Amino acid sequence: MHGDSGDRFELHRWLYRTMFTIRTVEERLARSFMAGLIHGACHTYVGEEAVATGVCAGLTDDDAVFSTHRGHGHALAKGVSPAALIAELYGRETGVSHGRGGSMHLFAPEIGLMGTSGIVGPCILQAAGAGYSAKLLESGRVGVAFFGDGAVGNGAFHEGLNLAAIYDLPVLFICENNLYATEVPFSHASRNPDVASRASGYGIPGVMVDGNDVLAVHEAAIEALRRARAGEGPTLIEAKTYRTRPHAEGMGLTGVYRTEEEVAEWREKDPISRFRRRILSEETMTESDLDRIESDIRNEVDEAEREAAAAPWPDGGTAPSHVYRETT
Repeated sequence: MHGDSGDRFELHRWLYRTMFTIRTVEERLARSFMAGLIHGACHTYVGEEAVATGVCAGLTDDDAVFSTHRGHGHALAKGVSPAALIAELYGRETGVSHGRGGSMHLFAPEIGLMGTSGIVGPCILQAAGAGYSAKLLESGRVGVAFFGDGAVGNGAFHEGLNLAAIYDLPVLFICENNLYATEVPFSHASRNPDVASRASGYGIPGVMVDGNDVLAVHEAAIEALRRARAGEGPTLIEAKTYRTRPHAEGMGLTGVYRTEEEVAEWREKDPISRFRRRILSEETMTESDLDRIESDIRNEVDEAEREAAAAPWPDGGTAPSHVYRETT
């Protein structure tokens, strides 16, 4: 972001394309869920696209990302194709986990996506483990954990941050504070609703950013990555954001835990619209440039959905595959 105009154009283009890809795929998946095409749960990332995008823009394929039940955005930002993601939720062989994982279990180790999980909190410990191995091997790699505010009350949060702190491990802990753990307000579950402030208890930096500002997220991530790769230890980043769809498709958008007015207020802070306005104000790209990007992505996602729907089901005979590794 601090390079010449060409660097800034490429960064802005990548960030916009990635956020719009996530949004377009997620909106398609929401419709697919209603049509009965998705097997199992479907937790979309609509409204939070700036967090995964801003962080993953600074990562390499060798950096290890560990994610949550709401992991579609992280997978796409890390490099999983829309076709592979949609096919996975459709339960097809061409899916990123060959139809075995569904929405909550996405794996692509070849690009550093080391797994998403419906269990709350383990990604924090896994990222610390990745950082520990990276330090032992002096590989220069970084472990990254994406988790929600609900995971902060889990023992894994303390254990992971404490371990990373005492060994100065190259780890980024990214808390996507979307204000609710399912339907429980974070302010009801914690006397201290600011996650970043907890970093001081472990002697590591804690940074709070506007999670709907992709450039602010990216800047915080770049500095945390610089520290990690320089051997200066982990960073806790709290991105304040909001999901503008239900906790999971098929659940209520509003009701006893939040109001229609609150959702409407956060939709006004939409990260994609906000970044589009900034790009135009800074004249990085034109309206026609952005319209062309959006059109290309819509066409790509349409084709990805057609490919997924036509892909074969996994062969039942392969059910025992990938369960264990045979020794040679």
